[in-house]
Amino acid sequence: MTVSAYILIQADVGTAVDVADATRELESVVSAEVAMGPYDVIARAEAASMDDLGQVVVHAVQAIGGVQRTLLCPIVNV
Repeated sequence: MTVSAYILIQADVGTAVDVADATRELESVVSAEVAMGPYDVIARAEAASMDDLGQVVVHAVQAIGGVQRTLLCPIVNV
């Protein structure tokens, strides 16, 4: 079973496009778009488990230059 989540990303001023481009290149990321508001980039990711999604955020997204903060929002099917 695949789990999905939105990753809300706050980026340094002037880096949103670069952060979105780098995020989009990550294997588990389905999409990454620049947004306006409290978050600069909103990405959607899929993985085999919540642990795998956490690894994407902690080891891949947060390592991208310009990323200040992330928030993982799992998608639930109710």
